[in-house]
Amino acid sequence: MLLSPVRHVAPLVVLVFTLAACGGSSSSGTSSGGTALVTLDGSSTVFPISEAVAEEFQKSNQNINVTVGISGTGGGFQKFCRGEIDISDASRPISASEVAACTKSGIEFIEMPVAYDGIAIAVNPKAAWADKITVAELKTLWAPDAQAKVKKWNQIRATWPDREIHLFGAGVDSGTYDYFTEAINGKAKASRGDFTSSEDDNVLVQGISSDELALGFLPFAYYEENAERLKLVPVDDEKADNGAGPMLPSPDSIKTGTYQPLSRPVFIYISKKAAERPEVQKFVEFYMKNAETLVREVNYVGLGPEIYGMVTDRFAKRHTGSVFSGQNTVGVTIDQLLNKERAQ
Repeated sequence: MLLSPVRHVAPLVVLVFTLAACGGSSSSGTSSGGTALVTLDGSSTVFPISEAVAEEFQKSNQNINVTVGISGTGGGFQKFCRGEIDISDASRPISASEVAACTKSGIEFIEMPVAYDGIAIAVNPKAAWADKITVAELKTLWAPDAQAKVKKWNQIRATWPDREIHLFGAGVDSGTYDYFTEAINGKAKASRGDFTSSEDDNVLVQGISSDELALGFLPFAYYEENAERLKLVPVDDEKADNGAGPMLPSPDSIKTGTYQPLSRPVFIYISKKAAERPEVQKFVEFYMKNAETLVREVNYVGLGPEIYGMVTDRFAKRHTGSVFSGQNTVGVTIDQLLNKERAQ
């Protein structure tokens, strides 16, 4: 079997409801039944966090419906910048082109990091030879010019088997794809295209876990949820100042940023106009108040009380715009950026 061609699996859309009679949203933020409605869509990485928050929120707010969809970070921003949803889940910062699209539509936004995540390199547990990998080797494997050329394991490392390698990764609308390609190849979306892709990370788990010759990248939280089916491969960025040798993603290595360059923050973006609606304000405040606990329950890494306090302050002040200035800054931590913003 040759490398699988890129397959763009239709994104799964999941709706979270507490009331049965729910309809589509309107510009007034109500469902067809007249119930207050908060709408989220976007990243499959952030979906488990927002889903957990929505479920807890609705236990004590049964008069407010919350819908959470999965269309990928890029797909979520498209809807967000058209004014179709209140909140966009994102596994990377908003891009310059997306900022421009929102500006053109008159959509101001509040950027709120909600957790840290790492991008795990995973193989099938039967791939005993894959004990570690360097960033340079990942680039050899995933660079655009590797397409149709780098097809076997021993082309990455001579001691690895002379057997086909089958690649799996996030779809092109995914923020995970954008971050991974920028971190490894130096430019977002710069990648070979002959791999099995999906915006639904569960599809990647299924593919890697059922193929002895598979290697793929996916959010660390999805690895933790499926640890018995996958094997982690430690990554070495070959930079001594970041800790010597290959590193495994873990809550500690992700939070401290020592798992580089594949540690990152994930976000929600709130429409400033939507934030003035009481139901959206109440939901976002609940999100921040309970994030530290709920993100760990779904296998992500909390930002810590101090940073959550700074992020909550951004929302309270309706501080719009991105601390990333529309750029995906690999290796920069959220506390560094927020402290820099506070000092200005």
